[in-house]
Amino acid sequence: MAFSLEDYFARIGYEGTPQADVETLGTLQAHHIASIAFENLDVLLDREIHLDDGAVFEKLVTARRGGYCFEQNGLLERVLRELRFNVRSLAARVLIARPDQVPPRTHRLLCVAVHGEEWLVDVGFGSQTLPQPMRFLPGEEVITPSGIYRLDADHDDFILNLFQNNVWQPLYRFDTEDQYAADFLMANHFIAHWPDSHFRQHILMSRHLPDGGKVTLNNFRFTHYGRDGVTIHEEDLTPDRLAEVLETEFLLGLTHPQHGLTPATLHKLGRFA
Repeated sequence: MAFSLEDYFARIGYEGTPQADVETLGTLQAHHIASIAFENLDVLLDREIHLDDGAVFEKLVTARRGGYCFEQNGLLERVLRELRFNVRSLAARVLIARPDQVPPRTHRLLCVAVHGEEWLVDVGFGSQTLPQPMRFLPGEEVITPSGIYRLDADHDDFILNLFQNNVWQPLYRFDTEDQYAADFLMANHFIAHWPDSHFRQHILMSRHLPDGGKVTLNNFRFTHYGRDGVTIHEEDLTPDRLAEVLETEFLLGLTHPQHGLTPATLHKLGRFA
């Protein structure tokens, strides 16, 4: 599928006049995470995750599906390049489950330079995704509707933290070394196929809402959070209701001939109910 900025803008509901500045960067990031859900359904359905620009655009834009970090940040990187931003991909070690260990680099994020200043941008970290650009300044704190984020330095590394439950939770560690397509192909294959991968064990979905809240799906447990993190609604979905929630709450397209999710396909996910 040929890449089209117009189709991407329509997908995320962006109607502005883009410029290569921080304001446009933040607006695109906010629209992206409110429109394109984080999800791992293809991994659970044993569908291959292809990372070339055409395949990602076809799935996330044309088919109106979601994806995880390699797809989400890959798409945004292509968009920003088309808009003449200075952007490059970085790779991070996810620390949430094991903050004291050294896991492999399995997360893709972006470094965007605007007028000589570098910004951390990420649209692919699920429900804890940083919802706005953040400067590469150790000790910098950003107050968002999703919580307070802080960037720490540790020798040559940066650590992104989120303040929740009255403690600072390390999210991921990364350095500023350039990463290339081959690096992400290896990491993508690992997390999509390794039997113990978290992405092969659970349905993991989220979408940030324009009002600062978010919706999540952990297996068949659906939760709607307000901007203050307070739970507004929780529901254990039945398999019959899954399709409706995917369409209405996560804005997924279900009818694409290649990337669609038919009733028979969704039935395969019933093992997670």
